[in-house]
Amino acid sequence: MPHIELTPAERKAHRAQAHHLEPVVIIGAGGLTPAVYKEADAALNAHGLIKIRALGEDRITRQACGEQLADELNAALVQHIGKLLILWRPKPAKARAADEDRMPGPREVKTLKYSTRGGQRPQVKVVRVLGNQRLTPGGKLKKARPPRPSSIKKNRPD
Repeated sequence: MPHIELTPAERKAHRAQAHHLEPVVIIGAGGLTPAVYKEADAALNAHGLIKIRALGEDRITRQACGEQLADELNAALVQHIGKLLILWRPKPAKARAADEDRMPGPREVKTLKYSTRGGQRPQVKVVRVLGNQRLTPGGKLKKARPPRPSSIKKNRPD
């Protein structure tokens, strides 16, 4: 598979993002083993942008390892500096199952409580509103009432 080609601007942006990263894969004396490919593929799926440390004395060999790894994993070799290789591949989209019965989660709402005196600042209070609660115009939390059962007699057809 051919590896991804990056524009200089994209390469620069990925180098900046990878600056603070630690190497997650290490290529040892054995070179590119199946375990290295497996770990690099898993790291690219999880993170998208990874650093790899290549332990070897020959610069040309390290460069060739990086290019071969990028070709095999369909990734882009962003940078090779010293014994560090930076690879990038777009993260695959995660498949999410739509749950029909799912209710909205808690949300945080800011409320203002004004002072009875006019010259003071209002107090800002952050309130966590759960799915079964509502916020009154006065800023208080109330639980939502379940619907009242209607009378069977009233709904009976005559």
